[in-house]
Amino acid sequence: MQEAAKKKVLFICTHNSNRSQMAEGLLRATRGGRYEARSAGTHPTEVSPQAIKVMGEANIDISSHRSKSIDEFRDTEFDYVVTVCDHARETCPFFPRAVMQLHKSFENPMDFHGTKDEIMTAFRHLRDEIKAWIEETFGDKK
Repeated sequence: MQEAAKKKVLFICTHNSNRSQMAEGLLRATRGGRYEARSAGTHPTEVSPQAIKVMGEANIDISSHRSKSIDEFRDTEFDYVVTVCDHARETCPFFPRAVMQLHKSFENPMDFHGTKDEIMTAFRHLRDEIKAWIEETFGDKK
């Protein structure tokens, strides 16, 4: 019996620095046997140190990730293209080779203000919120 091919998922946010990077890492770590996760940005910059740190606290290493442009994936077939911020949803071009397009808006961690500890707490909350959504959306259906 042949093993089913992994479904391909592309997570998109504006800068590919936080939300989409966390989503890619979380899906790969929790459902990597069933899904091949990637991430990109409409205006990529760099992966934020705070995202790397909070993912490391969850034993998920995204330190080797780099911010990528959605242009790198234009000709790739995806089962799911997921925008994780409203700006990306509004500015992201249509992916004609995507089977399904999903949207889930997560708060922009660059909008978090406060002390260093308060900002890190907000990043942890964001990580946990993305993880719960991934489990609900891509987890085993009962």
